[in-house]
Amino acid sequence: MNLDRRAMEKEMQQAGRLPPGQALTVKFPVLHYGAVPAFDESTWRLRIWGAVDHEVQLTWQAFNALPKVRLTMDLHCVTKWSKFDTTWEGVYLATLLQEIGMTVLPQANYVIQHAPEGYTTNLPVRIALAENFLLATGFEGQPLSPEHGYPLRGVLGAIPGRKDLKDIYLWKGAKWLNGLEFSTQDQPGFWEQAGYHNEGEVWLEQRAA
Repeated sequence: MNLDRRAMEKEMQQAGRLPPGQALTVKFPVLHYGAVPAFDESTWRLRIWGAVDHEVQLTWQAFNALPKVRLTMDLHCVTKWSKFDTTWEGVYLATLLQEIGMTVLPQANYVIQHAPEGYTTNLPVRIALAENFLLATGFEGQPLSPEHGYPLRGVLGAIPGRKDLKDIYLWKGAKWLNGLEFSTQDQPGFWEQAGYHNEGEVWLEQRAA
């Protein structure tokens, strides 16, 4: 198996898909801070607010009714593993905004993702609206597992061949997502305040500030 992994890693490297400092994994490591939160469908809400024309809170049923896409991406973790050709199901942020009739104000520059226990992470609006950021509900044809962010997580990945998109480390998508705050000012989140790079571009190896 180790020989197979090394062969796959070499293949990805030759294809220009393995970023510097990264190693291929066939597993899906579980990394997060704190305990896995419980999910109660009857009380769960996704709140969208801030520099928008009106605030919205979506129930789990309402979110699940939004149009979904399936997207295959390579994942790159700041802890130096990469997992290739992963398939996700979820909702694009642009689709969410269109479906709920929400207008983002021109002065909104950042989207702050909120999760339980006050956890946050930040993204520029332009990156959150790109095709390699997904509000994900499923992974490899199944609902997300609790340890990987059920019921909803932000996922950032690399779409093979799409050089027009910025590849951002996976931590910049929050697990157990329950809020999207559009902000005129940057608000570095949990890991950014702990010393991680504020932008997290993969090919520039922006791991630490």
